[in-house]
Amino acid sequence: MLAGVNHASQYRGSRAVLRAPLLSLLLACGTASAAGPVPAAVPSPLRQQLAEIQEITRLDPQRALPMLNRLAGDLTAATPGEHANFLSLSCIAQYRVGHSELALPLCEQALALGRRHGDRDAIARALLAKAYALFAMNEMAQSHQLIWEAEKLALNSQDRELRIRAIVSSGESFAEDGNFPSALNRIQSAVTQARQSGDPLLTVITLNSLAYLYNQMREHRKAFDALDEAYLAAGHLASPARLATLKNTEYGVAMDSGQIQRALKVMREALDLARRIGADPMIGTALVNLSDCNLKLRNHHAALAYAQQALEQGRKLKDETLVATARINIGQANLAMGRRAEGKKSIEEGMAWYEKSGHKPDLQMLLAEYGDALERVGDYAGALGAYHRERALSNELFEKRRQKAMLELQEKYEADKRQRQIELLRQENQVKSTEIDNRRLQQRVWWLLATVFALASAIVFMLYRKVRHANAQLEEKNLELKQQSALDPLTGLYNRRHFQDYMRGHQEGERRGTGVNPQGDDMVSALFLLDVDHFKHINDTYGHGAGDAVLREIAAGLREILRETDMIVRWGGEEFLAFLPAVPRGGLDEVALRLLGGIPARTIDYQGTQLSVNVSIGFAPFPLARGDALSWERAVNIVDMALYLAKGHGRNRAYGVRGIKRLDPAAMQEVEQDIERAWRAGLVDVSIVQGGMPVLRAVS
Repeated sequence: MLAGVNHASQYRGSRAVLRAPLLSLLLACGTASAAGPVPAAVPSPLRQQLAEIQEITRLDPQRALPMLNRLAGDLTAATPGEHANFLSLSCIAQYRVGHSELALPLCEQALALGRRHGDRDAIARALLAKAYALFAMNEMAQSHQLIWEAEKLALNSQDRELRIRAIVSSGESFAEDGNFPSALNRIQSAVTQARQSGDPLLTVITLNSLAYLYNQMREHRKAFDALDEAYLAAGHLASPARLATLKNTEYGVAMDSGQIQRALKVMREALDLARRIGADPMIGTALVNLSDCNLKLRNHHAALAYAQQALEQGRKLKDETLVATARINIGQANLAMGRRAEGKKSIEEGMAWYEKSGHKPDLQMLLAEYGDALERVGDYAGALGAYHRERALSNELFEKRRQKAMLELQEKYEADKRQRQIELLRQENQVKSTEIDNRRLQQRVWWLLATVFALASAIVFMLYRKVRHANAQLEEKNLELKQQSALDPLTGLYNRRHFQDYMRGHQEGERRGTGVNPQGDDMVSALFLLDVDHFKHINDTYGHGAGDAVLREIAAGLREILRETDMIVRWGGEEFLAFLPAVPRGGLDEVALRLLGGIPARTIDYQGTQLSVNVSIGFAPFPLARGDALSWERAVNIVDMALYLAKGHGRNRAYGVRGIKRLDPAAMQEVEQDIERAWRAGLVDVSIVQGGMPVLRAVS
């Protein structure tokens, strides 16, 4: 596992090496501009001290905190702007050492001070500091809003450093939202301003951010070009810290572009620079990255040595994240060298911290890596357990994302509804006003009564028609919302919730519909559960856009391969469930064979690359036998276990449960606890359907 340089968490998964580094790197952009607009005269001693501490905060926040505490006593003669900037810097130092609960009150104090004195620059700095702290607490949406608010304040600022920092932070926020055109526009603008200023430090910082963005966009050649220009500018600084920052960025681009040897060389250079300046956090990051590099190169002894050094560094810094990451790398190295028990123990200890800290997306990625590592060393039972845990967590995260999307849709619908109600109230007020005017006219001009009455009637008729039209639109929106709640927004297939409602209302009807067709075949319903093989590799290599394209293509393939009467469901993540009513019991293997051959036969053209994937399948008739009372939920669970048999025995195949010898509670409990053991014991009749040649191809 690699270490990143994110301001929210320094250690992330192997695909998050360079996730938003500039928000932390821009904490120190130079001594002249660290505490406010560049003055015409010599900076005040307090401003110079703040600038020096700001640079130390970026490299070693633990060392910066005592310096800030000592400086707190010198604020009696500080200007309001200097005091506010001191509070913002203290906020940044606190969140970088993991004390987000202490950081936010300091940001609020800085905001209040800036607003009280009308200092727009101080307000913008405080908003940026608060945004970074919220990002560290995984409050991304709120963090982005504060950054965009700060950008509006800073755009007309005379402080060049603040203006550029706000623009770059805004660009990174757009990139994190997936809006790369807006992100590129802002960061290129920041690079242009930095070049025009002639300040090599600002040039280095903005080009570093541009390289990171190009890497996110998979424009690796452009990322390396930006880094080349940044290295030239860094040659005028004589700053090992800035050079180490560029090395870290180059390392991430090299890793993401598959140049592991280059990444290894660059990270060794970054480690030497970090040791030269005594930046302990950077040393820890470099050590754990070197460990991961060597794991990918199968240099397991070197990987173990670097990971052990990273572990000692983490203990020295009391950095639990670094300690957990180092333990995971130590465990992977030990597993690869045959020390299975020792390796599993170390990995489990590292993952326990991620589980305790609530980093569920990171934990899901770690479980997938853990399962792959166990499978490589032949521990299929352990790999199956890891896959089960990863799948459960994947389903939980998928359901949370679905619920969030539904809530956002509901909020939009409620907002539209409120707007319509406001419009109706406004119209009602207009009617009341018209009626008052009519009464006054009746008192003054009695002979105009007929005309006024006709006018009022016309207005009421028009309003009545508008109300009817609004009600019709409301009913249409209700129908649209009901339909959307039953469909998965990405694939257009039914979602899990709709399938659950369907099965609760139709299970008995489905059972009564089973029988024998005119050809004498036993007719049953059937459940097929499909999982995309090596789907994480697609996301890691080509990005989540490619993963989404693969899922949409599989959904289209399932619609073609299966019948119109079959219910196809996106079950969660890369899993699909198909419910087939009224099919011959003896024809289920043939359906599985069609799916195993039909899905890989489809290719997806994604940005000039042809992608194709295999699937693993678990299936079973429903009911398993005539007259059994097995619920559909337990039937799906059995099919899920059959799917994991397929994955655990090599993938690209289908395992079907044709029947269970006994359906009593004790036998079912034995099957559900360990289906493979029950199969070996003859309790379960399993059908195995092999797929064709394994496929995970990408042709440019």
